[in-house]
Amino acid sequence: MEGVTEPVFLELVLSRNSAEHLGGAFTEFVRVTDHPIPKKRLAARLALAPFKAPVGLQLMGADLAALAETARNAEEAGAPILDLNFGCPAKGALRGCAGSATLTDPSRVEEIVQACRAAVSEIPVTAKMRAGFDDDTLLEENVRAAEAGGAALVTVHCRTKAERYCPELDWTRLARAVEAAEGPVCGNGGVKTHADLERMRRETGCQLVMVGHGALANPWIFSGVRVNPAEAARFLLEYSERLCASGAPTKGSVQRVKQLLVHWTAGGLCEDRASWLRERDPEALLSRLREVASS
Repeated sequence: MEGVTEPVFLELVLSRNSAEHLGGAFTEFVRVTDHPIPKKRLAARLALAPFKAPVGLQLMGADLAALAETARNAEEAGAPILDLNFGCPAKGALRGCAGSATLTDPSRVEEIVQACRAAVSEIPVTAKMRAGFDDDTLLEENVRAAEAGGAALVTVHCRTKAERYCPELDWTRLARAVEAAEGPVCGNGGVKTHADLERMRRETGCQLVMVGHGALANPWIFSGVRVNPAEAARFLLEYSERLCASGAPTKGSVQRVKQLLVHWTAGGLCEDRASWLRERDPEALLSRLREVASS
C-alpha cells in the first residue's frame, strides 16, 4: 500500500507468517510515467530478507512502452511475479490516466496487460483492480479484458474508485468477477479477521484472498495466531528500531508506529487506543511499549 506501508513492515509481516499461511506478497507499487524504471531501482524494491513466500513487484502506469520496458527490467531484477495496479484512487494516478482511471476503458486494461505480458519471458503477470470507477457496470468487462491481455490472476477490490475506503462492502461484486473470469480470482476488501479469509472464499467463490488494511491491525491475520500484549508490543518496537536503523529519526519512526496504532487490534494492546495516540513524546511511547513487551 503505497504511502501507508514500506519494506520494513512487509518484512516483519513475512517473518511472522509462514508461506503456507501467507502465500505471497507484493511490494508497494512502483509508479511508471514516461520513462522505464531502471533495473537497479527495481532490485532495491525487491531487496528483502529471504522468505519462502514469493514477493512480487507491482507497477502502475499508462505509458505502454515505459511499462513494457520496466516489466522486462523487473524480471531481470528477480521479480517472481509482476502485478499491474488498476485500483489506485489517488488524484496523482487519475491525472496520469493510471490506476483506477483505466477502468473506464476495458480495452486499455487489455492493452496494458498485453504489453507487459509480451515483455517478460517466464514470470506471470497479474492484475489488481477495483470493482469500477464511478460504478460497477464495467466490472465483468474489465476482468475479461485483463485475462484477454494475458493476466494469470485477477484481484478485485470490492469497492469502486468513487467509494474509496467507505465502510460499506459489496462482496457480490467478487462473486460476479468469479463468474466472469476463466481463471482464478483473488478477492480483496473488508477482511478484518482470520475467519474472514475463509468466509470470503466461501461466500464469493474466490480462490485466493488479498489482505491490506487488515494486516495493519493484526500482522498475524494470515495465520490466525493469537498473540499476547507483550508479543504485539515487541512487533511495534522492532518496527521502530528497524526504521531507525534504516536512517529514519526516532520521531519519524514513532510516527509510523502511531499510524499502525490507529488500526491496531493484535494482542489487545490498544484497548485504551486514545491514550497511545495522545502520547506526544516519542521516548515516552517507546518506554511504554518496552514495559508491555517485558511483562
